[in-house]
Amino acid sequence: MKSALLVIDVQVGLVSLMPLELQDRVLSNIAVLLSKARSSGIPVLFIQHDGPKGHPIEAETAAWAIHPSIPPLSGEPVIRKKASDSFYETRLAEELQTRKISHLIIAGGMTEYCIDTTCRRAVTLGYDVTLVADAHLTRDNPVLTASQIIEHHNLLLDGFAAGIHSIKVTPAGEIFP
Repeated sequence: MKSALLVIDVQVGLVSLMPLELQDRVLSNIAVLLSKARSSGIPVLFIQHDGPKGHPIEAETAAWAIHPSIPPLSGEPVIRKKASDSFYETRLAEELQTRKISHLIIAGGMTEYCIDTTCRRAVTLGYDVTLVADAHLTRDNPVLTASQIIEHHNLLLDGFAAGIHSIKVTPAGEIFP
């Protein structure tokens, strides 16, 4: 099973909306994942959401940039998208097929939108998924705190399956032992 690390929508404008303690923890965990993946030869792919005019990550603005604490290296694909599903009308599937990837390690934002949707879609497309429990983020909403949303999705997605493919939720420290 060949793996790739997928970093979804960790962009300046989204990260700035998140609780500070969550920003620090998640960005630190993603930086460690990136370092370990790169040193292990595991491909890294970034997903960058093209927000419409007036959106917190409006395309081609400073807020749209990938967060400077986790920049892509030369040769690492940055795949632009316009929907919560990272596969929808993007070249992600082709990039994964070219690299013969069958397992995705997923981190990034926002938990209840792009992370949830991409994890579920990946499984239905035949990928096994590891969602990094402490490397995805969101913000508070009127009903739940960001931490509650993350905990809920970690519980909800762990074990989600389509046929023989499933999602496993695992802490960052256990991804690359």
